[in-house]
Amino acid sequence: MEKLLETIEIETGKNPAASVIWMHGLGADGSDFVPIVEELELDGTPGIRFLFPHAPMRPVTINNGTVMRAWYDVSLGDLEGNSRRADERGVRESQAQITALLEREEKRGIEPECIVLAGFSQGGAIALQAGLRYPRKLAGVMALSTYLPLAESLSREAAPANKATSIFMAHGIYDPVVPLVMGAGSMTFLTGLGYTVEWRQYPMQHSVCPQEIQDIGAWLRKVL
Repeated sequence: MEKLLETIEIETGKNPAASVIWMHGLGADGSDFVPIVEELELDGTPGIRFLFPHAPMRPVTINNGTVMRAWYDVSLGDLEGNSRRADERGVRESQAQITALLEREEKRGIEPECIVLAGFSQGGAIALQAGLRYPRKLAGVMALSTYLPLAESLSREAAPANKATSIFMAHGIYDPVVPLVMGAGSMTFLTGLGYTVEWRQYPMQHSVCPQEIQDIGAWLRKVL
């Protein structure tokens, strides 16, 4: 059995009844979004277990082959809006690793419909990749400042169980890393396949902002 990814875990109450698996962006690590948990105003929700996995270390082409935490390799073509050139092998490896974490949460007693898969940038791409292909219905998929990877294979690989799952996508209008057109284009593509996407955009770059955190908290309270 493949070794599970290392994760940072935070529980908002005893005996959590829900889980959020939240993936960081390129070059960051699991600690990146830990401080946001306290800002989400989740009082009144059942206890939630937040898992922040660390991506594997791998060389990244766009950064001159520097080895860093990455869910998949990135080349210049990916950031010019051509997501078809995404590192398919890396994307699918990370999908398998996140699927293993989802399955472990089920074994720990969390029902799949009480699990949210979330991520920022590269992590958001993997949230979409893994969440929409997971065979059991999830509570939701949250994809921040990102795009849909391997879009051309989704229609044949999508899990019927997650066709009606809530999807929250948010993007910065001034994002210089993953241009708004990539996120908005992915939202339009998903909508065309019949998914319901809650879309938000904010006057920010490749980051998160206070209004976005407030909107994420509201969405989590709704789906969990």
